Amino acid sequence: MSGFFDVYSIIFLVIAVVIFVRLGSVLGRRTGNEPAPRQDQNFRRMPESGPNARPGMRNEPRNDNVVMLPTGRKDVAPADTLDLAALDRFGPGSAVHEGLVAVARASGRFDVDEFLVGARKAYEMIVMAFASGDRDTLKGLLAADVFQGFSAAINEREKQGHHTELSLIGVDQPEIKAASLEGRDTRISLLLTSHLVSVTRDAQGAVIEGDPDDVQIVRDLWTFSRDIRSRDPNWALSATESA
Repeated sequence: MSGFFDVYSIIFLVIAVVIFVRLGSVLGRRTGNEPAPRQDQNFRRMPESGPNARPGMRNEPRNDNVVMLPTGRKDVAPADTLDLAALDRFGPGSAVHEGLVAVARASGRFDVDEFLVGARKAYEMIVMAFASGDRDTLKGLLAADVFQGFSAAINEREKQGHHTELSLIGVDQPEIKAASLEGRDTRISLLLTSHLVSVTRDAQGAVIEGDPDDVQIVRDLWTFSRDIRSRDPNWALSATESA
């Protein structure tokens, strides 16, 4: 029984280390010299009151998640009521095109360009929240199991006294790699390519990983999901992997 327990303890330890190293290598914080992200309806808004409130913000409804799919009919919309021409650029008959058409019909309305803009901004927001250890923001942007992985990496980083400095130089236009409707769940997978400088330092400030003079190109495959029967119109990050 003791040997059985030790084997699984080692496996869980290895998994935790891999998660921490992977997240630490691509996530961190901005330098503060980048232009502030433009606020729009697809993203989490800053508080309307309190110490973190954005000056001059009107009392508008808050949107506490990532990428919003415009609300529409909850049942499947007939093909002749939808404008699907914007999806033709994904190649009629291809798996991606058919998946996006299924998403649009099930949702009643789907603006693919709005979704892509939102997805790129969502990536930047998640990177920044991870860097600052802002678990509250991450919890509103991620599916539950993905949040647990990010939170575990933050816990490990804090436990070791490490911090990651990251300058996010830019994020390329996301590429849709897959789209599907599975029961009530819509899923869209994107290839996200970012250009960044990442350095991890120990408690004494010594560099233990990365190079402050090296711009890295990082490619990840992120999947956003949404339950079409839910009254919540927002999408959440439900899976991540290296591309």
